[in-house]
Amino acid sequence: MDLRRTRIAALSAAVYLSTALLSAHHSFGAEYDATKPITLTGVVTSIEWTNPHSYLHLDVKDDKGGLASWKLEGYPPSALYRTGWKKEVSMKAGDTVTVFGWRSRDGSNLAHAREITFADGKKLFFGPPAGTGDGGSVPAVAVP
Repeated sequence: MDLRRTRIAALSAAVYLSTALLSAHHSFGAEYDATKPITLTGVVTSIEWTNPHSYLHLDVKDDKGGLASWKLEGYPPSALYRTGWKKEVSMKAGDTVTVFGWRSRDGSNLAHAREITFADGKKLFFGPPAGTGDGGSVPAVAVP
């Protein structure tokens, strides 16, 4: 009887944990607006190489000369490596970059990053195109 209860408890815990992880992940359309593309140029303050998404933190000068801190979401580290990124090499804190992406629906300084342009003109994808987030071949809006 104790073995059966242990198995049921283990199965219940596994189901609970898997549903909690799945609910934590969101779709592009739930958080970002494909009709609001944005291009930001600023200084990298940090990069989070985390799963299920990496994050780039950027300080951008606003129209009045003040600094606005932005958080830009992108691919997980494994996808970044496959698209040519090298941790601590491709981009570091202090680098000036230009980021193309889409604004969050809530209007905060959060965006979904698609493409990073470096000071030397080199470009790398940081996230999938707008839409499903599956990296499909047709973005919801034109990618420059």
